[in-house]
Amino acid sequence: MFFAAGLTVEPGEHAENASTKRRFRNLMEVSGLVDQLVKVNSVEISEDDIALFHNRDYIRRIKAESDHRGGEASFLTPFGRGSYEIAVLAVGGTTALMDGVLSGTIDNGYALVRPPGHHAEAEQGMGFCLFGNIPIAIMKNRQKHRFDRVATVDWDVHHGNGTQAAFYSDPSVLTISLHQERLYPPDSGDREERGTGAGEGFNINIPLPAGSGHGAYIAAFEQVVLPALVRYKPDLIVVPSGFDASGADPLGRMMLHSETYREMTRMLMQAADTLCGGRLVMSHEGGYSAAYVPYCGLAVMEELSGIKTPIDDPFLPIFQGYYGQLIQPHQQDAIAKAAALVGAIPA
Repeated sequence: MFFAAGLTVEPGEHAENASTKRRFRNLMEVSGLVDQLVKVNSVEISEDDIALFHNRDYIRRIKAESDHRGGEASFLTPFGRGSYEIAVLAVGGTTALMDGVLSGTIDNGYALVRPPGHHAEAEQGMGFCLFGNIPIAIMKNRQKHRFDRVATVDWDVHHGNGTQAAFYSDPSVLTISLHQERLYPPDSGDREERGTGAGEGFNINIPLPAGSGHGAYIAAFEQVVLPALVRYKPDLIVVPSGFDASGADPLGRMMLHSETYREMTRMLMQAADTLCGGRLVMSHEGGYSAAYVPYCGLAVMEELSGIKTPIDDPFLPIFQGYYGQLIQPHQQDAIAKAAALVGAIPA
């Protein structure tokens, strides 16, 4: 459900709701994994912190409308009363997790927060996002930890336009986004978007054709993501983690399964171990299949923690059997074009 109820639109639950996140946590509880993890609490976030990225007029509008009856951050991005405080908690959760990894108190981590953030831009929310959880976390932690280089690897099915915009002229952040080509936003995420000024060359988009599956994503990691990380040599790797590229998601047309997310996590962990002392942070973004997000999330959490639970993904044989899971020639062509951008990352 996206549109206001009316004569031809039956009332229903909005696609971005708490259910998928609750089910993700519930499956971790059932598996026994939660009891073996380190809990990180959200930290207090001020308006000044949010203003590291967002326009103050926008912040004040969201707060004022949240204090009243809620409103619209932008097209199809409604929010209710109290959403400002909830969005601030999401920023604080991602910020706290990043601080823990940079401080060395935890090895890596996953911020299971909502609302998501990778579409939010400086002057507007977009795509169910109010504030840029990851951009603000990077900017605030950079003040404390004084690191030099961060790389973001966004595997949400939609383009991470907000994260891209936050660092488009900033060479200290390499932004990489794998996404279904021209899905959302429909006018962003092309390979030609490379950054500007001092940031030129530090933004890489990997727009993949609809229908891409396990083979295409792993090839994109091998041919683009990992070589870009090796060339850039980040001090920290951050993942805007959306599970809406799965074969069950209603808002994407890709075919990933839980083992794809497990393998991508494994590859990033190996890269982080080699390049930046294992420092890897993930923050939850999209994913709208209440049935399947939990299994994708559990696979990622098992890989991050090194703990294999007794839970099996019942959907896995079905999705692995989908025709087209092997990389197709037109998908390889798109990946090769993105791979050509890696050598242009300034040394």
